Amino acid sequence: MRPFDSVGESDEGSRRLKVLVVEDDPKLLDSIRQGLKEHGFAVDVAPDGRLGLELALGADYDALVLDVMLPGKSGLEILRELRTRHRATPVLILSARSAVEDRVRGLDLGADDYLPKPFSFQELLARLRAISRRPAAEPVTTLTAGDLELDTVHRSVRRGNRQIELTSKEFGLLEYLMKRKGVVLTRAMILDHVWDLDYDGGSNLVEVYINYLRKKVDQGADVKLIQTVRGSGYVLKEPK
Repeated sequence: MRPFDSVGESDEGSRRLKVLVVEDDPKLLDSIRQGLKEHGFAVDVAPDGRLGLELALGADYDALVLDVMLPGKSGLEILRELRTRHRATPVLILSARSAVEDRVRGLDLGADDYLPKPFSFQELLARLRAISRRPAAEPVTTLTAGDLELDTVHRSVRRGNRQIELTSKEFGLLEYLMKRKGVVLTRAMILDHVWDLDYDGGSNLVEVYINYLRKKVDQGADVKLIQTVRGSGYVLKEPK
C-alpha cells in the first residue's frame, strides 16, 4: 500500500518554503521529499532523530515534519529539546499511534498539528501550509498562577516573596501543571510527559512527587493551588 496518494502538478506560484522532514521509513521519507519538492518546497531530510535534531538546531526552517517513532531520538524528544531551547519553528507530528493521550502529549510539548498514519499527501500538504502561515508565537518564559511564578529560562520558582528550590523533576512536574492550568491531568499523562514512562497502574511515583511539590509550594499558604481530583488525577487551579 502506498503511504499516501499521488501528488498533482507543481504549485508554480507558491512561496518557496524550507521544510525539514524526519522519518525513518525510507520509502515514506522519499515520497514526502519528492512530493514537497514538486510543490515548490525546499526540503531537507533526516532518517533518524539525532541527525534530525542537529539539522533542526543548525538551520532556520519554515516548518518541521517529525515522525514519533525514530531511532536515536524520538520525534517528541526532538520537539521537547526545540521548545526547551525556545525554538518556535512550527511542527507537524506524524504517527501511527492515534491514541488521544499520544496526541495530547505531542500538543502539550508544543506541536502545532498532528497527522495520524496512513494519510493522504494532500492533507499533509494542507496542514503543512497552514502551520507555516501562522505567525511564530513569542515563547512563554514566565508562567503564573496567583502569586506563584515559574521562570522557564532561569528555572526558578517564587511564591510571593519566597524563593522555592526544586529538583529537576519537581520543576518539570510543576511546569507541566502550570502550562495545563485548570486541566485535570491523569497519572498516565503526567508519567508520560514528565518521566516518559508508561503507566502500569502500580506506581506511586506521581503521588510521591505531587506530595513533594505540595510541601514546597502550598505548605503555609492560605490558598492551595495543587488539588487532587478523586478518581481522575491532579489539577493546578488559578485562585479566584
